[in-house]
Amino acid sequence: MGASQQQLQELSQQLQEIDEQIDVLKEDVEAVRDEQDAVDEATDAIDQLESGSTVQVPLGGGAYVRATIEDIDEIIVELGADYALERDQEGAIDTLENKKDRLDDRIEELEGDIDELENESAQLEQQAQQIQQQAMQQQMQQMGQGQQEPDE
Repeated sequence: MGASQQQLQELSQQLQEIDEQIDVLKEDVEAVRDEQDAVDEATDAIDQLESGSTVQVPLGGGAYVRATIEDIDEIIVELGADYALERDQEGAIDTLENKKDRLDDRIEELEGDIDELENESAQLEQQAQQIQQQAMQQQMQQMGQGQQEPDE
């Protein structure tokens, strides 16, 4: 295998690895967006609830129970890292909006990583094209030299 072929194979492998990393990051972005949607739904629900409202509370495994909200100012909000905090209605909404802001930041970070990888991929593709062009030029020169008739 020629040196240029080996370089092309290495570049191809690097491009494949970058594509796989990009796919993983895109899946991460989608997961964060799903979490944002859940935060939006919770914020809307908290905003609309009143003391005395009847709601269906998930128990897990697809089971729900009807419950009456006794006090809308006793909302437990997850903070992360297995911590939660009891907040009043307005405080719960603020906490969820802060969480959504952090999720926005995470999406921007992931999209920045994707952009960097896509730029790196474009550079590697350009390198591969240059190597292919050089190999073709060398091949053409060798063919031209082989067809010349010797001077007598």
